[in-house]
Amino acid sequence: MLTLRPYQEAAIAAIYTYYEVNSGNCCVVIPTAGGKSLVMASFIEGVLKAWPDQRILIVTHVRELIAQNHAEMIGLWPEAPAGIYSAGLSKREAQARVLFAGIQSIHRRAHEIGHTDLVLIDEAHLIPGNSSTMYRRFLDALQVINPALKVIGLTATPFRTGSGMLHEGKDALFTDIAYEAPVRDLIDAGYLSPLVSKQPNTRLDVSKVGTRAGDFIARDLAAAVDQDATTRAAVAEIITHGKDRKSWLAFCSGVDHARHVAEEFARQGITCRTIFGNTPKEERDAIIAAFKRGEIRALASMGVLTTGFNAPAVDLIALLRPTKSAGLYVQMVGRGTRLAPDKENCLVLDFADNVRRHGPIDLVRPKRPGDGGGGEAPTKVCPECDSIMALSATECPDCGYVFPPREVKIAPTAATLPVLSPKVQWLPVHGVSYSRHDKRGGRPSLKVTYSCGLKSYNEWVCVEHQGYARQKALEWWQKRAPGYPMPRTVDDAIAQAGKLTRPIAISVHPSGRFLEISGYRFDPCATSTPASAPSATGNLAGLVGSTRYSPSRTSGGTKAANTSVLASARTSVTGGQA
Repeated sequence: MLTLRPYQEAAIAAIYTYYEVNSGNCCVVIPTAGGKSLVMASFIEGVLKAWPDQRILIVTHVRELIAQNHAEMIGLWPEAPAGIYSAGLSKREAQARVLFAGIQSIHRRAHEIGHTDLVLIDEAHLIPGNSSTMYRRFLDALQVINPALKVIGLTATPFRTGSGMLHEGKDALFTDIAYEAPVRDLIDAGYLSPLVSKQPNTRLDVSKVGTRAGDFIARDLAAAVDQDATTRAAVAEIITHGKDRKSWLAFCSGVDHARHVAEEFARQGITCRTIFGNTPKEERDAIIAAFKRGEIRALASMGVLTTGFNAPAVDLIALLRPTKSAGLYVQMVGRGTRLAPDKENCLVLDFADNVRRHGPIDLVRPKRPGDGGGGEAPTKVCPECDSIMALSATECPDCGYVFPPREVKIAPTAATLPVLSPKVQWLPVHGVSYSRHDKRGGRPSLKVTYSCGLKSYNEWVCVEHQGYARQKALEWWQKRAPGYPMPRTVDDAIAQAGKLTRPIAISVHPSGRFLEISGYRFDPCATSTPASAPSATGNLAGLVGSTRYSPSRTSGGTKAANTSVLASARTSVTGGQA
């Protein structure tokens, strides 16, 4: 039997929690390789076992994801009433109660699909922002059939190039993020493979490449990057850094560029194949299968392998494609975060300056229209092994090199960011106090002060706010007082503070001039009054309204709360000494 990880349980619980007080369309954010397919399968199983009359549709745009999500469902629940509607998979089982479908195959067939209660959209970040796309027209047609239709998005990257977060903007399909599992927490907990980065000598020059629709102009980018001397130098560096690594993935800037990269690998005695969007299905499947078996050491791709590609053994990623798309950058790097036997980590070689452009993948947030260019976070390169790390590091985490003390005056140099932000620091908590914080012109909040030795750290819980802020406050309260209803006012929360379980430690990391609380640890032996068993009656509309349901495999409450990886939001705090 498959067992959910704590953050997967928390993601499912957060969906139910969200719909206790909201009626919009929410998103769940789980990093690449974090197991979105299992989260969907377990959530669907719980819904149908409580409400057998519900109809659920799972939509995505990639054939591999359709098959993968369907297989996960059957693996978890062999008797699931699941079917597939996909021209690419040669199946059109339109009447299945749980239907896994490709949007290209069904976007004009809403009436054939019929009444649907719930739509789950995998890779939701790929839904365009305007209201006239095939996704939106299809969902609008389904909503005519069932006005109570609910839509839940799942993604590793909750933003689009140039248009901000998925739940922002007047045409946004989604209204809130119900849950987000931080990639750094999952790596630290051992659920994902660590990422390391080295500073390559070869750099791709895109200074004269223009921008269109939020990213580099494709034709001009390919012409700028696809230079013989640059390709030879980059491939030579990949071979040098990858000599002890088994499975390489190169993201290229054009079809010809990918072919030239593969040809240069071949000249150097490295087996490499290319995959593009128009590669025939049978050929593509055969290449990927050979790559997974280790018969092909490297793949060079253009425009594919960023979604639905599952090759856990990948231990080297070469970024030969500069991009202004934060989502594309995270998706490319995320191909290396899967765990595999004998895989210690994944090396990211960024020839394209994407790390410097977007920042560590666990802290990426998109630039919105009109945003100015930001500065670059200070980093340094180890003189012994070329690892990239934060400027404040005193010792190289890879080779142990000890940096000499910094001089007062330092000559300015160009810098890049590490592919992961500095590791968080865990501090023991000796005491917690609660007080009211009044903001002029705004709603009051609950100020929580954690005493950690000689320092204290604060966070503000938005008890009286609405929307996403209220949802985060609700999650915060339920982790500390499962079974007790969320207070409506700050004063009530302070009066009930005795019910709250105190964390034994908090994690903090620098965020600009301040420190940010990023997680909590609770004593696993701590006990609190358990939540009463929720009703499992009615239909999904009742669930969305006031009925609360927690499937047997989703404990949600105490078990989920006692795990540090469940910090679903980064709360702005200031250190007591700041």
